[in-house]
Amino acid sequence: ENPDGGDISFFDGNSLLKRDLLLKRRITLVLPRTGVFNTTVYKNIAYGLNIRGIHRQEIDKKVNTALAFVGLEHKKNQRALTLSSGETQRLGIARALAIEPEFLFLDEPTASVDEENTGIIESIIRTMKASGRSTVIMTTHDREQAERLADVLLLIKEGTISEIAQNGQ
Repeated sequence: ENPDGGDISFFDGNSLLKRDLLLKRRITLVLPRTGVFNTTVYKNIAYGLNIRGIHRQEIDKKVNTALAFVGLEHKKNQRALTLSSGETQRLGIARALAIEPEFLFLDEPTASVDEENTGIIESIIRTMKASGRSTVIMTTHDREQAERLADVLLLIKEGTISEIAQNGQ
């Protein structure tokens, strides 16, 4: 989406990037209440790969890898609408990771999620960071969680960045 106000530019090194489909496919957003399709967990994760025209064997490999990464391989054939809120959030992360974004935005990834799934999601985020496959940018109101997970912490107050902190992680 275009910003409501102001302007945003995307660069790769010193090169200004066009706001086109190729740029959009480098960036993925997972919202707090991940929307799911009324089909299986597998098909929800495969959706983004299908619309990109990925070959069936490659889809199967990527979906199974993503399912294992978020610990939902045992839910593969289950209807996605029957998942708990924490499992649904993990499904959203798996769906995003399957398309291998360069930048993964997580908006309140543990909002309305139970303690067990919060721990699993935080572990997933740490593993994603360690793998270096995607740059993870996360928004949260939970400062303690941000301090546990972030390499760089930006605090926003009244619409302005009020503090920048580097974590030793």
